[in-house]
Amino acid sequence: MYIFYIKTLLAFALLAGELITESGKVVAVKDGDTIEVMLNGKTQRVRLAHIDCPEKNQPYGTKARQFTSDACFGQTVSLVHNKQYDRNKRLIAEVITAAGKNLNKELVKAGLAWHFKKYSTDSIYANMESAARKTKNGLWNDPHPVAPWNWRRR
Repeated sequence: MYIFYIKTLLAFALLAGELITESGKVVAVKDGDTIEVMLNGKTQRVRLAHIDCPEKNQPYGTKARQFTSDACFGQTVSLVHNKQYDRNKRLIAEVITAAGKNLNKELVKAGLAWHFKKYSTDSIYANMESAARKTKNGLWNDPHPVAPWNWRRR
């Protein structure tokens, strides 16, 4: 499954002419949606695309970080990106774990991340968030979850 997924992404990248897939070892997990990966002998901070996880001091922030750590810390992952960086010089990418799972999507499905609609119009993420809300997965079990972008404004 993993090989099929990577081949599909590479085929799309060739057609689109923009997507890049790189592999590296995860050397740190900063929070649910930020990791550090060793690429070409240098540490690169990576921000998971399409999503926003709760902040460290926010409800479910520790769970999101632990989920990310359990899924990829110390492992070689594939980063799928188009060389975009955020204002903090983090590479924005989808992370494919050694088990072949898309970590970004797994966080949304588990109810540990919001679809970050301000920066993503991907309907797959929107649908996954909607499904997690309906089943009350993770943070959606809270009667009044606060989106991280609102939490940061406090």
